[in-house]
Amino acid sequence: MSKSLIDLISILDLEQLEVNLFRGNSPKTSWQRVFGGQVIGQAMVAACRTVEGRLPHSLHCYFILPGDPQIPIIYQVERLRDGKSYSTRRVTAIQHGNAIFSIMVSFHAEEESAFDHQDRMPDVPPPEKLTAEEVAKQPMFKEMPEFIRRYYESDRP
Repeated sequence: MSKSLIDLISILDLEQLEVNLFRGNSPKTSWQRVFGGQVIGQAMVAACRTVEGRLPHSLHCYFILPGDPQIPIIYQVERLRDGKSYSTRRVTAIQHGNAIFSIMVSFHAEEESAFDHQDRMPDVPPPEKLTAEEVAKQPMFKEMPEFIRRYYESDRP
């Protein structure tokens, strides 16, 4: 596993403080604000840890204030509904006593159905074939613009 993937997994591994209350940390960087994708990912982890047997089905989020990467973020989960097929969670990310982010997540239980309203998954390479190393081996790689090649040459999860 690459160092960046290990770092990502570490960032998403929230500390549970209490029922419905989690703490997440930011990576040690010189950034002035917390990366929005990190807050979304951590809030999703917090929400998922309060639901069993259901997968996220939809979400909607709001960035309210910039996050401070120097202090932990507290994630407070509200269990709004647990029905027969759906569960709903609202997660608020808090720093300095203020909400910096809010997300609403709907979870859905898998159902057997006679109807399938989506296209069949196309044949695509498996994830291990989509690594930066594998992309760089493709004939088209040399034809890509340099800024795209640089993207794939850097270490990332």
